[in-house]
Parts: sequence; C-alpha cells; structure tokens
Amino acid sequence: MMKKRVFSGMQPSGNLTIGNYLGALKHWVADQDVYDCFFCIVDMHAITVPQDPIQLRTKTREVAALYIACGLDPQKVTIFAQSHVSEHAELGWMLTCFSPLGWLNRMTQFKDKVAKQQQDSVSAGLLTYPSLMAADILLYHTHYVPVGDDQRQHLEFTRDLAQKFNAAYGDTFTVPEAMIPKAGARIMGLDNPLKKMSKSEDAQGHAVYLLDDPAKIKQKVMRAVTDSYGEIKYAEEEDRAGVRNLLTIIHAFTGESLESSEGRFVGRGYGDLKKEAVEVIVEYLAPVQDRYKQIVAEPGHLDRLLSEGAAAARNIARHTLREVQHRIGFVVLD
Repeated sequence: MMKKRVFSGMQPSGNLTIGNYLGALKHWVADQDVYDCFFCIVDMHAITVPQDPIQLRTKTREVAALYIACGLDPQKVTIFAQSHVSEHAELGWMLTCFSPLGWLNRMTQFKDKVAKQQQDSVSAGLLTYPSLMAADILLYHTHYVPVGDDQRQHLEFTRDLAQKFNAAYGDTFTVPEAMIPKAGARIMGLDNPLKKMSKSEDAQGHAVYLLDDPAKIKQKVMRAVTDSYGEIKYAEEEDRAGVRNLLTIIHAFTGESLESSEGRFVGRGYGDLKKEAVEVIVEYLAPVQDRYKQIVAEPGHLDRLLSEGAAAARNIARHTLREVQHRIGFVVLD
C-alpha cells in the first residue's frame, strides 16, 4: 500500500532553536518511517525579506545538515532546497494568478509584518508568500502538512486554493490536511514566555540554538524568566508561563510526564529547575552537534545529498506542473 505523503520545510534564516527541534524536527524524525516525507529548505521564502547572499548560502547548508543531524535519513526522506526545483517558482506564479487579492490581504502574518515595516519596504513577495507555499505543498500531492498554530491560516489558504482550482479545472490537486503535534508544539522564549521561541528573534537570551555550546546554553537558561510564586508547578495562568515553559522543555526532551516532573521538584527552587533544564538540553543536543560536525567536515557530501534530493523531488514536481499547465491551457511540449 502506498504511504501517505508529508511535506514541510524551514527557512534558512536565523538559527534553528530547540523550539524548532521539539515542535517540528523531532516529529519529522518519527514520521519518516510512517509516511513518504519531503522536507525542504525554503530558501525562496527567505528572500521575501532582504538576505545577505553569503549568509543565505551558509544557512541553507546549515539547515540541511541539521535536518540530518537531528535524525532525518536521506535514504528514507527527500531533503532538498526549494530553489533547486524550479517547478516551485513556476507553479507559485500560476497559483499567484489564481489567488484572489482579498484572500492574500486577509493573511494575519502579512498584516503583522506590514505593521512592523515601512510600506515602501514591504516586498510583494510577502503578500504572495501563501501562493508559493501552496505550490510547495500541492506539487507533491501532499496529504499531511506538519504545522504550528501560526501556520494554520496558510494551510487553510492552500486548501481553499486547491479546492478552487479543482472546481475550475477538474480534479488536479490533493487537498492537504494539517498535522499538528500534540506535545511540544509551542516552546516559548526564555526571555518572554508569552511569545513563541523564534529563530529570527535577535534578543539575547531569547532562544537556545541547536548549535549553542554547553556554556552558552547554561547562560541562557539560568537567566530564563520565571515568576515570584516560588512553586514549581505547571499552571495555565499567564504569570506562570516561565515555569510552565521550562517544565514543557524538560517534558518534550525526555518524555517524562509533567506530573512526574512536578513531583520531583516539590520543595525545590527555580535554580534547581533551570539546572535540570540545562542538563537535559545539553545531553540531548550533544549527539546532534557531533553528527552535524561530521556531516559538514566531509567536503561535497552535503551538496551531493541536496542534489540527489532535488532530483527525486523534481521527478514528482515535473509531472504535477505539466498537468497544471495542460489544464489551464498552456501549450505543453514533450
């Protein structure tokens, strides 16, 4: 029986965090034996805001290496850079032409980003980002897309666009469904536990990066925001978000129940909680960092894997694109 297909990706901007690992990568690794998985480095999405060319190339390879270091097996999954498969851009343009402007203008992330920038500095790519994301997903007849809550609106856009296209031109695209992990989906900032941990946040002490050394991890976690209650308890109140976040991190890395963690910390202080969080993070990241160093130390190895992944992805994407071209009326040459 054919496996259901999964597609997801991360931008090569900023530094991947433990939030990216616990909220996504860890689940991708578990999914690779169950689904036919395509995991992309979405470098074309990254240029919707200005990028330094050298940094973009460096980070694209870094993200690919971290995918593998975290446990993704190139023999089981398809790992590739978005820009290596030109069908993403081609279908992205076709779907942009098919996307109602009203739909794009309603996207919450676009409105949030516009509010933070001068109008003249906002690229059209930020507006049409959802159309390209839809192309990423629909090219591979994806069944499931692992997404966090902040990406659900984009996935709904993809579903609506696929259904609109299918209604106009006949059954062409598979309509994807969201796959949202039940645990560890939202790791919050250490400096502001009411805000999701972000790889693009520049504030010192906001996030633990996957390539942080133990000393840096300790420095960041020991400065993490807690509260004034003096009780280590997983509580939903907003002013207890800091302690809740640290317990969530321990739970997500170890699999230990939150109740068990609470029980071990009865009568102990926040310093003990932070020290354990440091130990857990360092222990779990050590093999990832060792594997990463091995991958990047072998000249040409990573680029060969990306080339092989792009070829495998292109083989599927090409057929989807040809079908779309035929259905909308382009002259398709063999």
